[in-house]
Amino acid sequence: MGWRRYCGFVLLVWSQGFQHVRPSHQPCSAPELNGGFLVPELKSYDHEAQLHYGCDNGRKPAVEGWWATSSCLNGAWSPEPQCVDENACIKPEIHNVKKASDWVPGKTKIRITCADGYDLKDHAATTECTNGTWSPVLLCEKSINSCGEPPQIPHAVIIHRGYKDFFPDNTRLQYECEKGFSVEGEDSIYCMAGNWTEGPTCTDGGKSTSTGTDTHPEGPTTPDDGGRRAVTGVTNCGEPPTVHNGDVVENGAMFLKYQCVNYYELVGPEKVVCYSNGLWSRVPICQDNFCSVDTDRDPKFISVGVQFVGNGKKLRLRCAEKGYFDQYSDGVCTNGRISFSVCCNQWKLNNGWC
Repeated sequence: MGWRRYCGFVLLVWSQGFQHVRPSHQPCSAPELNGGFLVPELKSYDHEAQLHYGCDNGRKPAVEGWWATSSCLNGAWSPEPQCVDENACIKPEIHNVKKASDWVPGKTKIRITCADGYDLKDHAATTECTNGTWSPVLLCEKSINSCGEPPQIPHAVIIHRGYKDFFPDNTRLQYECEKGFSVEGEDSIYCMAGNWTEGPTCTDGGKSTSTGTDTHPEGPTTPDDGGRRAVTGVTNCGEPPTVHNGDVVENGAMFLKYQCVNYYELVGPEKVVCYSNGLWSRVPICQDNFCSVDTDRDPKFISVGVQFVGNGKKLRLRCAEKGYFDQYSDGVCTNGRISFSVCCNQWKLNNGWC
């Protein structure tokens, strides 16, 4: 009886251990590839084996290139071999993105939001697939309003954040002095339009250590900010700078925020700060960002005066040409120039037949 009980216990432990062991280095069965062919073509592939594949006429791999490679990793293919229509776009690789619309093969539009501290190049947030190509190419580039490494203050460290050499606009960083030193002034600095505000000092028995500001013919400078002047309150610079076709939309204690009127694009920093020498930082300009059509002078259209449309937008105008249905033409504004489709009815326009 004892021998049987012992063998039963050993068998139970062995079987339970076997059930919890997860198999590794599993082979892969041949992938199903519609509209393409595999090289080599086998029934099964070992772990870490690679295969190459191509696609039939009118199709292409769902990755970059006219042929592609996939690897067997523990029973699964990475990436999964797939052939798509040759006029479809593959998923674009866009860096520094915070949010992007979901993508599946065949999707024709993608919209993104850049990560903090990055701006959309040319303000383009949406791209569209046309004949296998994404246009425009979306890019998140470092914002001109971001700040570099914060100034070093003797006997102080920045708390609550790990080290970085790049910080988005409106970032707040707090300093704390070492034991035996006390902070004088505001204990935090702020990133305002690419510049750090003036930092605190740490004092010890009447002696102070600061960011290293010193007298300069053009105002105080900080050695760690590339020679840029310290930022002070906007009231120290008098009247706000004038931006033609633009307005101040936010009047903060440490910055002014500008915005352009309709059909104009802001070029330069949207926030302007006041330096300690009484001068304003670089002021933006509002640049033309639209197309106009004078229907009184174009015989193609029924006269409705001058029409405006923003860059990258569509404008639909009624044609003078007669037909069984009213005829219209769609125009797309690109870099100040607008091009129109042929005149046809709205149903055809809406379904891309014109």
